Amino acid sequence: MASSGERRPLASRQTRWAAALLKALLATPVTANGISVLGILFAILAGLALAAAPDHPVLYLAAALLVQLRLVCNLMDGLVAVEGGRGSAVGALYNEAPDRLEDSAILIGLGYAAFLPEAGFVAAILAVFTAYVRMLGGSLGLPQDFGGPMAKPQRMAAVTLACILAALEAWFLGSHWSLQIVLAVIVLGTAYTGLRRLRRLGTLLRERGT
Repeated sequence: MASSGERRPLASRQTRWAAALLKALLATPVTANGISVLGILFAILAGLALAAAPDHPVLYLAAALLVQLRLVCNLMDGLVAVEGGRGSAVGALYNEAPDRLEDSAILIGLGYAAFLPEAGFVAAILAVFTAYVRMLGGSLGLPQDFGGPMAKPQRMAAVTLACILAALEAWFLGSHWSLQIVLAVIVLGTAYTGLRRLRRLGTLLRERGT
């Protein structure tokens, strides 16, 4: 697990429900790495639900729930590791590698749901790129840049919103424009986020070199 100085700033860490859930988890033998692996399962199921949702619109709502469960896992693995003292020597691997798989599974599934599979793959690649730039900065001894406007929390919020809108649209209109619009926003926003982080990283490197 990353050190507290390298953690994504999340207001949800300070909420009562997070504290209650953390307390419940620490009453069990669960590990931070185990929670990270569970997040992968939720993300894969979300991606599969999205891909099948055009034929079964109720799966849009299932996908929205699974995306949120993935995010809960992403939150709780850090809390269990840091606040709960159950981190491990390989915690950083379990913290980062699952995120890349989870983003890809969900965004590719969204692409198939929107009948734009290529756009889903592009979104997944761009999500990995933004994370790469963030981690590159950290590997160079600089603060990791978690800035948006389309970082992971914003991407997953957009996917969740798209799922809810898509279910309503499928039931009442029989169309799927909301998915395509949100997917386009995610692709453009993630591309901008990655380039913005890259520009800021270059600025910090130049300042350090002067």
